[in-house]
Amino acid sequence: MASLTDIIAQQVLASTGNIQIPSDIKKNVLGGLSDSILGSLTQTATKPGGLDLVKSLLTGKTAAEASPITALAGKLFTNNILSKLNLNNVLKGSLLAAIPLVFSKMSGILKDQDGDGDVDLNDILLTLKGGGQKQQQSAGGSILGSVGKSILGSILGKK
Repeated sequence: MASLTDIIAQQVLASTGNIQIPSDIKKNVLGGLSDSILGSLTQTATKPGGLDLVKSLLTGKTAAEASPITALAGKLFTNNILSKLNLNNVLKGSLLAAIPLVFSKMSGILKDQDGDGDVDLNDILLTLKGGGQKQQQSAGGSILGSVGKSILGSILGKK
C-alpha cells in the first residue's frame, strides 16, 4: 500500500490535470497543494476530537465539501502558496476547488488494516505509515518517522 503522502500527491495530480498551471510554478503549486492537504490532516489529528474528524473524512462518512479538514487545507494553501503568487482569480478558484476533489477521491482509504474488526487509531497510523500488519513494526521508512511519533506523543500526552 502506498503511503498517505503518495496517495495525496497522486490525487493532487489527477485533480489538477485539466487546470492550466503556468509551467514555471507548477511544481510549487502542486507541492503546496499536497503539503496543505497533509498539513490539514496532521493539524486536525493533533486537536481534541481531531482523530474522529480524520476518521470520518477518510472512511467516507463525512463529505469532503463539508469537512473542516478541507476548509483548513484551503486556508493553508491560500496563506502559504496562493497569497505569494500573482495568479488570476479563475486559476486560484480552480486550484482551491481541487482540494475537496482530492479529499473525495481519498474517501474510503481508511479501512481496518490490523484485522481487529474496526477502524481505530492503529488503522489510522498504519494508513499514515503506508502499510498493513507486516509493516506495522517498521516505522523507519514511514512518513510519520520521528515527526509522527512526536505528533502521537502530543495526542497521547507522551514525549
